[in-house]
Amino acid sequence: MASESATSIHARTCHLCEANCGVLVEVQGRKVISIRGNPDHVLSRGHICPKATALADLQDDPDRLRRPVKRVGDQWQEIDWETAFAEIGARMAGIIAGGGQPALYMGNPNAHNYATGTQTGLLRKALGVRTLYSASTLDQIPHQLVQMWMYGHNALFPIPDVDRTRFMLIIGGNPLASNGSVWTVPDVKKRLKAVQARGGQVVVIDPRRTETAKIADAHHFIRPGTDTALLLGLLKALDEAGLVSPGRLAPMLDEGWDGAWQAIRGFEVAPLAAHCGIDEAVIRALAARLGSGEPAVVYGRMGVSVTEAGTLNLWLIQLLNIATGNLDREGGVMFSSPVIDLVASAGPGTYDRFRSRIGNRPEVISEFPSALLPEEIGTPGEGQIKALVVISGNPALSSPG
Repeated sequence: MASESATSIHARTCHLCEANCGVLVEVQGRKVISIRGNPDHVLSRGHICPKATALADLQDDPDRLRRPVKRVGDQWQEIDWETAFAEIGARMAGIIAGGGQPALYMGNPNAHNYATGTQTGLLRKALGVRTLYSASTLDQIPHQLVQMWMYGHNALFPIPDVDRTRFMLIIGGNPLASNGSVWTVPDVKKRLKAVQARGGQVVVIDPRRTETAKIADAHHFIRPGTDTALLLGLLKALDEAGLVSPGRLAPMLDEGWDGAWQAIRGFEVAPLAAHCGIDEAVIRALAARLGSGEPAVVYGRMGVSVTEAGTLNLWLIQLLNIATGNLDREGGVMFSSPVIDLVASAGPGTYDRFRSRIGNRPEVISEFPSALLPEEIGTPGEGQIKALVVISGNPALSSPG
């Protein structure tokens, strides 16, 4: 029998963000002795961020729940699992029988957990929940909607091929902090430095001098909320310079392609530049670099996604990558080959099958905006939310209202 004082090392994955960096966890019994990056991990290559080193703090946190607790007055009372399930089930059934509407809110960690990913649909059916609320509508749902419309499935994310590109234009993203949100690129600082080392260039557009901006070749400040003007300016500058060249993608483009350019040609670069606060000469120079024929990437994230025109912004970014022939190209943006293929195993997504009680908002991939949740809870009438199940989320902290 192994000694309790003996230590062992286990190769595991940090699950605290989508980067999924490989870690080596040294333990003595159930006590974590150390956590360090796994140099043999094919994706993260030994890199970890401070979150990974804090895994032991989470495991040993004195506030961590080991058993269910129930609010009794202003106190929390520990109960057993059988009692918890029975009381929750009975209370939920009573609310539904009385005409109350249950709701389900899912937080970001569900995206890193295959267990909840495979079981949530069954829970939704059991509760009779038609739509759900989640962190997605506070984050990346415009990406998914555009992908559904343009490529046929909401999970077809075009991923920057950072290891082979010659030019990266990052708009409203900070991968040094996020490890490449909806990109998944741990050790991103070294990867961006490698772009520069092979003669390439990294340019950041952001109203704040982010961690990524500090290592970029150029950083251009933009007036917040005006990304649409910049993106239209880049497209118009490409067109005026005769640099629109989708190449082998051309046969895949339908009549909507010509209609898009007809609309774009109704704008002028100079007023677009004035509106977004980036010089016209800079916009034309960026367009020339994107249209140079060398592998290039336009990558936009939270800064362009969570604005009033988030869906339009992401659509324009896709147009830029298509117009320069950099979609599905080495060194451009490429579609991944995941171990679990959501495109093959799930439907393409849905839009506007029905509308919200409050605000008349369209359903998007079976979700309503999380920003509606407070009003849906607080507004009396048929369909008022009377029960809320929250899985791995903290909407009181992360959602509006």
